[in-house]
Amino acid sequence: MQIPFTTNAFPTVGVELELHVIDPVTGNLANAAVDILGELGRGHPDNEHPKAKHELFQSTIEIITGVCRTPAEARSDLESTLAEVRAAAQERGLSLISAGTHPFGLARDQLVTPSSRYAALVEEMQWTARRLLICGTHIHVGVRSGEHAIAIVNELQRHLPLFLILSSSSPYLEAEDTGMASCRSKVFEALPTAGLPPQLRDWNDFEMFMETLIHSGCISSIREVWWDVRPHPDFGTVELRMCDATPTLREVTALTALAQSLVAHLSEKIDAGELGPPPREWSVRENRWLAARHGIDAELIVDDRGRRVPARDLLEKLVHDLAPTAGRLGAAAELADTLELWSIGPGYLRQRRITEAGGSLEDIVADLARQLDSGEPA
Repeated sequence: MQIPFTTNAFPTVGVELELHVIDPVTGNLANAAVDILGELGRGHPDNEHPKAKHELFQSTIEIITGVCRTPAEARSDLESTLAEVRAAAQERGLSLISAGTHPFGLARDQLVTPSSRYAALVEEMQWTARRLLICGTHIHVGVRSGEHAIAIVNELQRHLPLFLILSSSSPYLEAEDTGMASCRSKVFEALPTAGLPPQLRDWNDFEMFMETLIHSGCISSIREVWWDVRPHPDFGTVELRMCDATPTLREVTALTALAQSLVAHLSEKIDAGELGPPPREWSVRENRWLAARHGIDAELIVDDRGRRVPARDLLEKLVHDLAPTAGRLGAAAELADTLELWSIGPGYLRQRRITEAGGSLEDIVADLARQLDSGEPA
């Protein structure tokens, strides 16, 4: 099975951000996406807005960018679509929040979007699909070839925990504190083609694996492979899918800068023959858990002896190493902002600070709405 890969000479970026629709008075989720997107789609081809999309549940909406050259351009693109969706929601007395999970929403109370694709997903996946009341941030970065994509996907798994920590915003699930920084990542990995990707040798190995999955009937399309990091042949990108939906566009922008700079840096190392062997699968799996559980307090495994290093130290080194690349891409300020956002604290910490101060889960929802409106975490 041959899978053509679209070539991107420049590490372009594209972002997808999933949002919860809420009642701002009660904080409850609102099953209003069909009405909102129906209004926004009028006048567009097939009556679908090009940058505001349905998700599995009618209480969720995804906004996407076009192909952008810089993180700042991607933020501007998201802001424009977010403003449209927000206005349509406000006309119905509703609001929006961005987080990996809604703090007290119940998956069983949500309506599935009327779509043959989603009906088939729920029928096949059953409970694992019916509980997917989660939102993520997906970042695409353009790469030159399928061979580059596979090598980069393998190496990115070394740095996956840092993206997960920076975006972690799902400590609560169905009104319970899970004890996690990102419970969303654990919920989503229950799907059979989600979670960590296998380590593949090359593009031919990827093609053979996809052929096996399709011919066996496990999937009908490679779109049904939802790994934390995956090649996207049609777009010619590496897609990072491990991140929770972040509460603010500032955080989305910083993560985009980190992704773009890192993918571009790794591509350069491939061209120079300097990319070493990928990380061990066992350490990648354990580090993913440590990040999801402990967030910024995680100490990550960095070698075969089991030596562990604070995640903050690893981020500081990575930002330092990527600074020249980010400068060339016009992403230096946004990359550096990852360190400031780490100091402020990812979304999961900001949520817990509210309850530790005596606030309620409803107060968290109100604060999430404020953060998304302002674009700032504090």
